[in-house]
Amino acid sequence: MPAPAAEPAAGHPQAASAPVSAAQPPAAAPPPAQSHSPATAPPAPGPGPSAVPPAAGTPGAELPAAVAPAPAAEPSPAAAPPAADAPSASASGDRRRESPAPAADPSLGASAPAADVPREASTPAADARSEAPVPAADAPSEAPAPAASAAPVEDPNASPDAILIRRTLGEIAPVADQVTSYFYALLFVRHPDLRNLFPVAMDAQRDRLLKALLTAAEHMDSPAVLTDYLRQLGRGHRKYGTQATHYPAVGEALIGALTRYATNTWDEETEGAWVRTYTTISQIMIDAAAENERHAPAWWQAEVVSHELRTSDIAVVTVRPDQPYPFLAGQYTSLETPWWPRVWRHYSFASAPRPDGLLAFHVKAVPAGWVSNALVHRAAPGDVLRLGPPAGSMTVDHSTDNGLLCLGGGTGIAPIKALVEDVAERGHRRPVEVFYGARHDQDLYDIDTMLRLQRVHPWLSVRPVVSEGPSLGLTGRLPEAVRDSGPWHEYDGYLSGPPGMIRSGVDALRGVGIPFERIRHDSLEELVAAAT
Repeated sequence: MPAPAAEPAAGHPQAASAPVSAAQPPAAAPPPAQSHSPATAPPAPGPGPSAVPPAAGTPGAELPAAVAPAPAAEPSPAAAPPAADAPSASASGDRRRESPAPAADPSLGASAPAADVPREASTPAADARSEAPVPAADAPSEAPAPAASAAPVEDPNASPDAILIRRTLGEIAPVADQVTSYFYALLFVRHPDLRNLFPVAMDAQRDRLLKALLTAAEHMDSPAVLTDYLRQLGRGHRKYGTQATHYPAVGEALIGALTRYATNTWDEETEGAWVRTYTTISQIMIDAAAENERHAPAWWQAEVVSHELRTSDIAVVTVRPDQPYPFLAGQYTSLETPWWPRVWRHYSFASAPRPDGLLAFHVKAVPAGWVSNALVHRAAPGDVLRLGPPAGSMTVDHSTDNGLLCLGGGTGIAPIKALVEDVAERGHRRPVEVFYGARHDQDLYDIDTMLRLQRVHPWLSVRPVVSEGPSLGLTGRLPEAVRDSGPWHEYDGYLSGPPGMIRSGVDALRGVGIPFERIRHDSLEELVAAAT
């Protein structure tokens, strides 16, 4: 997942009171009159201008690394959780991100800097999702959304609406900052009550919501990929306290911002395409949230029961949720700390479901990262965190006998370890090959655990790969190490780590004969690219 926007350094609460740059509306600059209010008119069935339909939240905030609105005036994590069947009355990414990510690790084959994903990461996998989809332990995503195309793509197979939307995206790309500021200005001035859904400090948030919306719109021709993703977003946005009545306001601000800045491509036909697309996006999310509300709480409270510092900047944090928390090995969640209210980050689960119900996360402190630094350097047993619902599709397919070829970079090893435990618990002897990448041997913080699992399970092979030797394992980049081994055509691929590693890893796995439908990760950008 792409790395998140920079955040104020953790431990400096004054940053949270910084003024919201996007909240000041441009003087006397209302959207042109021809824009049709998404909140007042039903979408037109034909190509003409139409209105944005009702929706229930702020789509895209969790995209694999985008952080969505967080509950305003939310209760303290120690307070009683909301009723399991209703979203919180207050409001508060998603593959996965947090602030500036560390430089990319050459061993991972990543050209982009690693985000703390989930998991505060682009793929919620530990280092990729960490505060960033890919949800990874440190990433997910809340999984940052990939940036929209900088130029229109005239795909001959694209739908008419997709062509119009991509032309708009190409036009506004050079003025993306202005579009973002105007979008939030319209949203907060016309609907000031929605300001409380977002974090106090918008430094890291301001471009994520709009970028997520634009990305989802750009890829609406890939429904197989986006539908499941949008459903996860809809379920996840319940923790922010979003309601169906919020979606029209967001759609109205979106259309207003596009109308003002896409002056060369905007017309009634283009507006109709955007309205229909936003209608689809929002309705998928609304329906998913309504269905989820019938059987799950909006969030879980979780007490820290163990905090183990593995390195100077990596901690294993174990929590006990206040009620049963169902999830699958390989998934991730969004997490909020008591020190940074309404700021959520994605982290992958570092184990398969346990009989005692405890949940473990591997967290890497990102430079200037609010949430990751709080979890690594401040959290202690007794502190209470909040968890969003589980998400992610990087789970084991137990309907096949194929082996598992797993690539884990940095804290992206966390969900990979969970997959190994899942296979072990099933008692089915499927070959599992794990390539564990890092810059130096000392960065392989969980290698002892992985080697212990290898000694217990003869079907498991663990190969450490470092980019800067000497090393007891392999030396080089993770994708190259995989290419030099094999054959892998009878294996399913699993990837978790920084966005660059996911990209190069997908290319490597496809290059050794694994089709894209058998490659699993939680980076939206790569999933869409593979599907098309």
